[in-house]
Amino acid sequence: MVLLSSIAAGIGSPGGGLLNPQAMLAGTIGGLVGWVAWAALTYLIGTRVLPEPQTRANLGELLRTLAFAATPGLFNVVGALPLLRWPAFVVTHVWMLVAMIVAVRHALDYRSTARAVSVCVLGWLLSLAIAAVTGVLFPTPVS
Repeated sequence: MVLLSSIAAGIGSPGGGLLNPQAMLAGTIGGLVGWVAWAALTYLIGTRVLPEPQTRANLGELLRTLAFAATPGLFNVVGALPLLRWPAFVVTHVWMLVAMIVAVRHALDYRSTARAVSVCVLGWLLSLAIAAVTGVLFPTPVS
């Protein structure tokens, strides 16, 4: 699911998607790396920083549930249509965030949805910060 979602992100990428293979590849790799960063940060935050007493999870268990939470990312392919690019991006990412909250709550055995929201939003914000720094350090040439 994660790979398919990342390919959909590449197709719907702002650089042109199907019309620009380089932008499609960059969007696909960016989607995959972004998911891995978000999942890793979520695991660390959820099991080390904000665990509940009954939290007993391993990385594999969490990654399986988070992979299914990436399923709404398939709709990023709609971004290939320029007028729908940003609405599709916003809707799919919010949907993925909500799906991830449900996944984290169950995988980490949380009793509180608020804790799952905190873990997911914090992981999401940190992964966005990492993506921003990476984008500044390694900009994609425009030609």
